[in-house]
Amino acid sequence: MKRNLIAFLAAILISNFGINSISAQKTDFPPGKSDVSEQAEPFVVNGRTFESKQEFIESGARCRTKEPSEAQSLNVYDQLERVKASRIIMDAAGVAEYGEEGMRQPGSITINVRWHVVNRGEGVANGNITQAMIDNQIAVLNQAYSGQAGGYNTPFRFVLQSVDRTMNTAWFAQNTEDDEYNMKVALHQGGFGTLNIYSAGMTDGTLGWAYVPEEVQQYLHYDGVVLLHTTVPGGSQAPYNLGDTLTHEVGHWLGLYHTFKGGCNKSNGGDFIFDTPAERSSAYGCPSNRRSCPRRGGYDPTTNFMDYTDDACMFKFTAGQAQRMDLAAEIFRGL
Repeated sequence: MKRNLIAFLAAILISNFGINSISAQKTDFPPGKSDVSEQAEPFVVNGRTFESKQEFIESGARCRTKEPSEAQSLNVYDQLERVKASRIIMDAAGVAEYGEEGMRQPGSITINVRWHVVNRGEGVANGNITQAMIDNQIAVLNQAYSGQAGGYNTPFRFVLQSVDRTMNTAWFAQNTEDDEYNMKVALHQGGFGTLNIYSAGMTDGTLGWAYVPEEVQQYLHYDGVVLLHTTVPGGSQAPYNLGDTLTHEVGHWLGLYHTFKGGCNKSNGGDFIFDTPAERSSAYGCPSNRRSCPRRGGYDPTTNFMDYTDDACMFKFTAGQAQRMDLAAEIFRGL
């Protein structure tokens, strides 16, 4: 049944690249619920075979974004809180107008996107994804950050400014740190407020990674998101081919951590978001009513974009996440 569902979703995407079809799939499949359990069977990502999806998740290949230490996270949190307090004071004094808890208005921040298509030859199978696939991915991004998928309407909207195409087999495979460095030095455009996306074909089975903004303040050329080309809408990497790998990685780019950061012990801050329940470990597949921290109360945030569930099962950012992204965007990205 699960395979039939995935095939059905993929067939709709391939036959119709419209954003309406993507939205329909999100709503037709109840978010976070499935009557099919995850099977311990081989899971293949871009030619690399994992023993199971669980092994894929535990390997770190789902997302290779490096999260900062507890001390670094606390330092960033203090900076964000100071800016929030200043905004609230200005709002009360009538100097500036902010919304809830000093947050800027929905849709008030435009982020320019520079897309770098890194490929090993002609055709989608070689990474040379089409303009339609890129346009549809930007539409999915805006759908997620505007709350149309079912979550909070954040201040962020994304506008595609340019697309360039480079054939380079080493950069496409991303086998070494030098490949990332050389690619980004050659292709990166703009400053910290410009979102650079590099679609490629990582041979180690990685779906993507980004850098939280505080990590790259001295290294602009490293900034941006590296994305497996088969995860864009219409790509072949089911069940991660509805476009939310990029949604997840852009969340990191805007300062979010994983919902399961810190595990059940949110006393150390965890992901530093007040409205995401504690979660012992990353979720995968489409779990329903998962409660990995029963003493903390509440169910795991398995429908959140910053967990590891399938694309069809994640659909929301929370108000707390939107606030954190807004503050981090001002402090670290000048947005």
